[in-house]
Order: sequence, then structure tokens, then C-alpha cells
Amino acid sequence: MLAVAGIFEYSMFMVRLFSLVLYKNQPAVVTAINDGKYTIEYCAKFPVPGGKPAVYEQQKVRDKDIATLYEAVPVKTEQLPEILTSKLPDKDLAVQELYELIDSDVQTSTQPVSFVDLCGFAGIDSATGTWNLYTAISSSVYFTTVSDSGCNQLLFKIRSRHEIQQILDKQAAKNREQEIRASFIDRLKKRQLNMETDAQLMQDVEALALGTTDKSRTMKEAGIPETPEKAHKLLLETGIWPIEKNPFPSRFGLSMQSAQEHLAKPPDENRITLNHIAYAIDNAWSSDPDDAIAYDGEAVWVHIADPAATVIPGSSIDTAACNRGTTLYLPEGTARMLAEDCLEDYALGLTEPSRALSFKITLDNNGAVTGCNVLKTWITVRRITYEEADEKEHTPELAPLFDIARKNEQRRLNAGAVAISLPEVHITVKNQKVSIKPVMQTKSASVVREFMLLAGEAAAKFAFKNDIPFPYISQEKPDIPSEIPTGLAGQYRLRRCMRSRNVGVIPRQHAGLGLGMYSQVTSPLRRYSDLAAHEQLRAFIDNRPLLDKDHLLEKIAAGDAAAGAAVRAERCSNMHWTLVYLLQNSDWTGTAVVVEIKGKSCICLIPSLGIETQLLVTRQVQLNDTITVQAGNISIPEQIVTFMQIDN
Repeated sequence: MLAVAGIFEYSMFMVRLFSLVLYKNQPAVVTAINDGKYTIEYCAKFPVPGGKPAVYEQQKVRDKDIATLYEAVPVKTEQLPEILTSKLPDKDLAVQELYELIDSDVQTSTQPVSFVDLCGFAGIDSATGTWNLYTAISSSVYFTTVSDSGCNQLLFKIRSRHEIQQILDKQAAKNREQEIRASFIDRLKKRQLNMETDAQLMQDVEALALGTTDKSRTMKEAGIPETPEKAHKLLLETGIWPIEKNPFPSRFGLSMQSAQEHLAKPPDENRITLNHIAYAIDNAWSSDPDDAIAYDGEAVWVHIADPAATVIPGSSIDTAACNRGTTLYLPEGTARMLAEDCLEDYALGLTEPSRALSFKITLDNNGAVTGCNVLKTWITVRRITYEEADEKEHTPELAPLFDIARKNEQRRLNAGAVAISLPEVHITVKNQKVSIKPVMQTKSASVVREFMLLAGEAAAKFAFKNDIPFPYISQEKPDIPSEIPTGLAGQYRLRRCMRSRNVGVIPRQHAGLGLGMYSQVTSPLRRYSDLAAHEQLRAFIDNRPLLDKDHLLEKIAAGDAAAGAAVRAERCSNMHWTLVYLLQNSDWTGTAVVVEIKGKSCICLIPSLGIETQLLVTRQVQLNDTITVQAGNISIPEQIVTFMQIDN
């Protein structure tokens, strides 16, 4: 072993002129020393063979900014490119041998070793050699740099063999991880994953497809654009996801679970007991009846579920409902705005009698609303389907309801209301099997619609008359051309003429409905703006403080924005399951109806699927012509399907 006595004897000393120094981890030459400050030059740009020469830059620095690398022989600035590009043969072996040369006492010492001494042990006596040794030592596992030496010398601490082994083990583990990762990415590029080991490595891809992140390390490493659509496609191609997986609720930030916080039991409060039978008319699959209608011979009654009996403005339940905006109805299930178990207490007709917030509406001979009273009631409800109601149209019990509805519809049409009827479908999923059935147009569905409009109009007038801050729905008058085609083409044209609805706290005309003022109050179990309206009405009835207009507007705007996200999620989800249906039924053919002609292509509605598409046609067509089509080029991630004409 070589003796190392005295190698720790170092102190602050002046850096010499034309010595090689370290500045910001690169070599530089000291070209001038003035008043304790140094002028250094370093290579800013390398020379280009046969082209531009090297570019050097000067910098004035203090002694603490630099450390000596080599000073035995003056160094010229022009040597820097050669120094920087030179290589130390087998630098790892050279550093390891240097480490072994040093006395074991030094290895366990807490004192650092100067770079000058290390150069001496290694037999380095040139500027190029010292730079090479510095880069080798500073990147090795055997030494660690002392960050603040307190002098102009480079100092290193020697690691113990135990420390070195720990670092080598970590590096080996990291290398193994990188090899595993590289092998995984290679399999991913080939779309040949090992499901047992690779599925968990695709979690960031799933997160991107679900919209919970906008980055994916996996896709970046595989050279795949980081978009939700590409992530979805990759998950399908690798078999991580089945085609049935619907990412859209998550992508729109929506929960697939119903609200969890339970509503309190309805309070004991004074309610008027009504003797008439109220009819809750709905689809056969409806499980949350929240409205019922009746006529007592003098007044129209619209009875609405009463969850605002316990939902207090600003409460946690109220805030959660606002954040949802609406109940999310998807083919695969329902995520309710309020907790599932509230239906037993608040839905109409599930218990007898049922609690309701009831709108007693008086009409004139023309069917116009002349008065409204809002009451807390006990009612008796009979639940029937639309089909059953149609069969009883002319019975003494239901005939008055049909008559009132027809009169109200005519009144609205006379006031400029626009009636649009387009095909609708109901999509359900059971055991991952998709079913699409047309929604039958029933007379009783129109009856329910008209009674709900009467309630919305009457509630708006009641709130306005009593100066209640209230959510009003309005719509500007559509710009309808003088000539509208017949059939579905005309209905499609009318829909395109309609303006967007507006929500505010000032009553304005709803031109599309033909009403001077209007609000929505008939679905407080599943629509937040309706619940907010009920909270205001109950506060007024109970003589409690009302929310002011600004606070109410803030609430309904937030709820409306959340509801908008739900609508978009429902639309995308319906399209998703429609495409799944077409893949599950590869021999599907259907009828498309021409609703708009654009040169050699046309816009068509496909009633049996409830969608519209642009179609290239092989023959001359007219509006409302029918074309037999089949589906092809289906892309679930991109929500694309191409329909092709198969008749002539």
C-alpha cells in the first residue's frame, strides 16, 4: 500500500494565471487576474470541421466561483475543444483502480481528498488528463464531491465499500426496471401484451382514456399521441378494455354512483289532504315518479315530489346536488342526483298517501292560466303507463285531462309555439347486450307534457306576483323560413332554427313554447334548478328568508353547467352503446330518411337508431325519401360510423 500521510494538508491558495479551472462544471482557462478577480475564457461553441471555428466567451468571476483542475503547465484557450472531446480509456476501470490504491484508513475517514492528490495517485500530469479524470471521478460511485470546499481546490469524499455496494445495487435494480419497461413498450408497440404482468403498467393509459389525466408516460414512450381517443383505441387493441367499456361519464367528470348522503325523513308538518286521484303517467321503465296530474272539476292540479321539505339551501346535500346538476341517465344504469333511498319517502305513488308540493292552477275559458296556489299536500296517486293512459283516453277519469292538454297546446301554438316531433329511441344494456327500441309517440305523453308546461307557467307567474327570486327559463324567437318541408325533413329544419334556452332570474318570453314566462318545477328529484325553485317556494310558504337574486343565480348557473356536462355525457354514451350495438349485430340494415340534400350527399335521420348521418348517395333523392343502409368503418374511440347505401 502507498503511504498517504499528508494528503489532507490543503488550504486556500491563489489560482494561477493560465491554469485550467472548473467553472459551472465545464473547463475554462484563467486569462487575467486583477484585484482578486479572475477573467476566464471557455468554449461556447465547438469548431465545425471544414467550417466555423470555435467560439469563446469571457467571464469575470470571483475565486469562490472556480476551482483548480490543472496548473503545472500554462494552458491556452485554444486547447479547450481538444480537452473537452478527449476520452479516458476505460474510465470506470481507471477510477476503480485509483480507489483501490488509496489506503483503507482514507476510505473510512470523514476527511475529504483533494483532486490534486487524486491526480498524483493516478499519475495524471496533463490538462487533458485532469479533465478526463475529473469527469470520471465525479460520475463514479467511488467518490462524491464536497459541494462547499472553502478553498479553490476540488475536494472529494471517498465512499465506503458498503455505500458503494448500496449504490450499485440500486443501479442494478434500476437497470432491471428499465429493461422490463423497454420489453413492455416493445410488446405494446406490437399489441402483444402479457395480461398477467402488463395490465398494471397500462394504468396511466386508462387514466388518460377516462379523462382523469392529460398525460401518459406509456403512450409517450411508445410514440403514440397522448389523447383520450388514442388511449381508448390502444386499450381496445391490447384487450385491456372490452368494446363495452364506456369512458364518457368519467371523461366529463361525472360519477356513475348515485349521491350517497341520505335525506332526512320528511318532517311532520301541516299538509292538506286532497280527495281526488292523481295520475302519475310515465314510461313502463320509470322508477322515480316525481309528478302526477289531476282535475277536480274546477282546478288543474300538478303534484310534484317534495324533497325540498328536508333539503336546505347551502346544506351538504344541496351542494352535492348542485355539483351534479341532474340525474345521469345512461343505458347501463342511473346515477341519481339525490340518494337512492329518498325515492321511498319522496317519489309519488310508491307509498300511500304521498307527500307533494302541489300547484293548484285555475284556467280561463281559453285555457290560459289565471291563478296559482302552491300547497303542501297529502295525495293519492295511481301509477299508469303511457300505453294504459291512451287506452283510457275517453274514460270519465282521464278524458278531462286529455281535453285540457289539447286546449293548452292549441293556446300555445296560437301564441307562436314551435312543435317538433323527431324519432327517439330507448337504449338499454343488460349483461353487456345492447337493445335499442323506438320510443312510441303516445297521446298521453303529450298530456303529461302540457300539464308540466302549465305548472311551469303557473309557478313562474306565482313567483313573479309574490316577488320571489326565481329561476326562469326563456328562449328567443326562432327565425323560421316561410316555407318548411313536410315530414321528417320539415321537423329537422325546424329544430335547426331553434335558439338556445337561457336561465336567469328575470322572467322573459319562452318563444319556443309560446309562453310569456316559464320556469321548470316538475322534476326536483332529478334536476337541480327545479329543486332550487322548490326551496324558494317552500321558504315563501313557510315565511322563511328567501335567497336573493344574486345568490340564486349563482346556484342555478352552477347547477346548469353541471347538467350540461351530464347531457353531453349522456349523448356520447348513447352513441357509444349504439356503436356497440352495431358491432354486436354486424348484419344490421336499416332505413334512413333524407332530411337535407347537399350536392351528391345528404343528411339522413335513421329512426331505428335515433341518430343522424351524412350519406353519399348513388341516385337522385328528394326530401323524405328513404334509403336502405348498412353500417361500416365503426370506430368506438372516435365515435365514428360510416353508413353506406345498399339499395339502388
